[in-house]
Amino acid sequence: MSSPIKTFKPLHVVSDVSHTLFTEEIYPKRLPVILRGVEIGPCQEKWTAEYLAEKGGGKEVKIHVAPTPQMDFIQKNFVYRSLPFNEFVQRAARLKQDNFFISENEKYYLRALGDDPRKDIADISHQFPELAQDIHIPPFFNKDRFFSSVFRIASPGIQLWTHYDVMDNLLIQVNGRKRVVIFSPKEADKLYLNGDKSEVLDIDNLDEKKFPLFSHTERYEGILNPGDILFIPALWFHNVISLDFGVAVNVFWKHLDDNFYDSKDTYGNKDPLPATRAMQILDRALKTLDELPLEYREFYARRLVHRIQSKALCDHHPT
Repeated sequence: MSSPIKTFKPLHVVSDVSHTLFTEEIYPKRLPVILRGVEIGPCQEKWTAEYLAEKGGGKEVKIHVAPTPQMDFIQKNFVYRSLPFNEFVQRAARLKQDNFFISENEKYYLRALGDDPRKDIADISHQFPELAQDIHIPPFFNKDRFFSSVFRIASPGIQLWTHYDVMDNLLIQVNGRKRVVIFSPKEADKLYLNGDKSEVLDIDNLDEKKFPLFSHTERYEGILNPGDILFIPALWFHNVISLDFGVAVNVFWKHLDDNFYDSKDTYGNKDPLPATRAMQILDRALKTLDELPLEYREFYARRLVHRIQSKALCDHHPT
């Protein structure tokens, strides 16, 4: 049985944010914040669908095509297709399609990639230089910590799956409105994770029988208007719904030292190396426990859980 989720905390909104305000007061708190009134350049006025199609030209892009607005990365309810950028933009701006892959109501989503996704990191200044000159990325982090700038375009209604990123990022909403729902890293055990993604697809109409813990999560919610910027600290889960034809640029930077990140990770979504090693060690430990009879396996599994809680979780540390 499904029931609607209604309670949430509004995302904090701060206006006219300067470099000093962000770096000294907002950033150290490690909380998501909507930044309003920050100068992002002429892109906000220029980036209509017609202008994007003209300046972006016929460069081929790989896109997600989904029959429904809710995209599910775990079950893969979408297909990948390639289109010239200008044609993709024109399609994404429409509600119905005359020429389509799945149906006339299909939805489109672009997460721009590097020229060679296996080697190159997404950077709007490299993949779309004519458009990049229209946008001003606020200097809220050191340039040497920059990782990627991801160009994102979505059809009206597209809802991306709930997931976390391992790097800090700014979601610069250039055109269109987005509804964002955010969960703290401390809610991870209630989100039914499969890798870095939640299995809960419809976050507003919960299947309580299948996902009973999800209703106990604390969620933050807000609307990004054109020109707004959302600061998302690493590990905070987010679910994004494009209320209109939406154009955004997502800027990621390394919050940790370089040695924590996989140097071959061009997408920037692999867990930090120590976390990956810890997960591998845990997998081996669980496999070893399987050698024991049930009574012993459960006993030592509880001891492992207790040790993790007492040694690694701040919430369980004695004061």
